[in-house]
Amino acid sequence: MSNKVDILKSPIEKELETFEYKFREVMRSQVALLDKVNYYIYQRKGKQIRPMFIFLSAKMCGGVTEATYVGASLVELLHTATLVHDDVVDDAYERRGFFSINALWKNKIAVLVGDYFLSKGLLHALDTHNYQLLHITSDAVRKMSEGELLQMEKARKLDITEEVYFEIIKNKTASLIAAACEVGAASATNDKELIEKMRLIGENIGIAFQIKDDLFDYGEADIGKPRGIDIKERKMTLPLIYTLNNCSKEEKKWIINTVKNKNEDKKAVNELITFIRERGGLIYTEEKMHEYKLRAFEIIKTIEDTPAKTGLIDLVNYITERNY
Repeated sequence: MSNKVDILKSPIEKELETFEYKFREVMRSQVALLDKVNYYIYQRKGKQIRPMFIFLSAKMCGGVTEATYVGASLVELLHTATLVHDDVVDDAYERRGFFSINALWKNKIAVLVGDYFLSKGLLHALDTHNYQLLHITSDAVRKMSEGELLQMEKARKLDITEEVYFEIIKNKTASLIAAACEVGAASATNDKELIEKMRLIGENIGIAFQIKDDLFDYGEADIGKPRGIDIKERKMTLPLIYTLNNCSKEEKKWIINTVKNKNEDKKAVNELITFIRERGGLIYTEEKMHEYKLRAFEIIKTIEDTPAKTGLIDLVNYITERNY
């Protein structure tokens, strides 16, 4: 699958190489411990999906500028900070098969490292006078925090509706991909209508991306985490919400009892997953994912044809068809 990502990167390969160099410079610190943690994070970086959205969006809107590199650094610093903080909040000791920062250096250092990344992003935007990009990314941080807190609040009561679910994922996941597309556009053009189009494209892609992630919890593929983890954490995702809304009172009681009281019982969780599959929960969820993907494509259609536009379409197809 990494070969597929390399092919997707080909329209922006030079820009991504330049960005990697610039980003390492931004991350550099006078504190040896920070440099050590930075190096560990950098060596285990993911597929660079968000920088790809930024550079493709910039190319679709007039071309990559110096501000595009600042925006890409801002989004990556913000994304890295939230991942480090999330692992502390979730007591997670692994990420993508590697030890998390809190597993190796404990919670206090992990929280401070996350804070450092956030402040580095703020300063980088201020030092380069990219106030619009700072506004876009700061708004994304606010939305992500609200989405996470709303999900925690609803997990206690298990009373989440489909409407609330979409509000959660729009804020928690889609806001950062929306910000990536908006940042890319804003770094390349002053056309407000075009910038807003790119933001909406990112938002719809982000929702489809999260729905795909939720589907993995019910699948058979080995994706580096056991299935049923969302049920174990009492996360109300779309397959579960759909099933709750389309079953008898007795079945609803059984589902809620399983999620509340038997979420650590592998057999009970697997029975619930089978029930959700049989009741069409996954089919409905996949249909919803494609609905949001098509919404993004409808807006993409209105933008002039370029290799970057083709690259964005390929990237959207990849993230909604991936196996992990």
